[in-house]
Amino acid sequence: MKNNHSLSNKTTIVTVLFLSVWCCWLLASNLTGKPVGELPKLVESSVSCKTRSTSNMAVFRVHVPVEPLARRLAPALCGDDVVAKQYGQVEVRYSGELAEQIDYIAKGLADLTLSKDNVMAALKAQSTYNYMPVVGYPTYTAFFISTREKPRLDKAYFLDKKIGLLDYPTSRSGHIIPKQMFKRLDLDMRVLDIQYVSSHQVLREKLSSGELDIIATYWQESDESRFSANYITPIGENISGSRWYMKMDVDNTDLACALQQQLQQVAKNNGSSYFDELDLYWQCNELPVYFLGETDES
Repeated sequence: MKNNHSLSNKTTIVTVLFLSVWCCWLLASNLTGKPVGELPKLVESSVSCKTRSTSNMAVFRVHVPVEPLARRLAPALCGDDVVAKQYGQVEVRYSGELAEQIDYIAKGLADLTLSKDNVMAALKAQSTYNYMPVVGYPTYTAFFISTREKPRLDKAYFLDKKIGLLDYPTSRSGHIIPKQMFKRLDLDMRVLDIQYVSSHQVLREKLSSGELDIIATYWQESDESRFSANYITPIGENISGSRWYMKMDVDNTDLACALQQQLQQVAKNNGSSYFDELDLYWQCNELPVYFLGETDES
């Protein structure tokens, strides 16, 4: 009789535990709206969209340094007629890591990429995968910009300042050149109050609001409405702009012209005067379409 009572207790305990676990599972499922066994998605680092060619399984892959650009570019490409005739999906991967950019180019993973001419040359991208420029941005000057005084290039000046840089290390004006300047001034980066942000626009907003004392970026015409041209200090001149490169593994001139047009429009919609004068590498106004060539800006 004692054994039966003990067995009954054990059965009750197991039943209670099972019901408790089941209730927790049910509660979690109701709260999340997802099956409990479904793992949470990792942080997204790409933007994808479908073209009108829903039965086409081909994916047009793009690599860019920042998310805002990816989100502007993806729908523009998906809505393009030429892209839709050749691809069923557009995937725009964004990452400011130079290692990832090199990987995408060196392995020919990107059908379209935004990069520097020196990176493409070092990787022999043209001879390996026939990457060819489509659109290029003009040369520019990098500046330290402040709101109340002209930034001075001396060591002590930066020690008590809140400094804004870009968080992607391939940016020359917002990351590479200011860090080179700090090194020349013999400044230890660990003692500086540096805030890394996602875009040049965010840098300007934080400077204007007083969250930052100095930012590293380029100067554009619209800046005159918020900042004084007297309070900018050049830190790098004649910097070659980035270029859009298309993988021309076949003589796909229709796509080259379509991309050139869409990239022009995306740049124009950015709202910066810097993008008003773009270098175009393809003659698309009349037949025959042909490559115009490129100049060496090194």
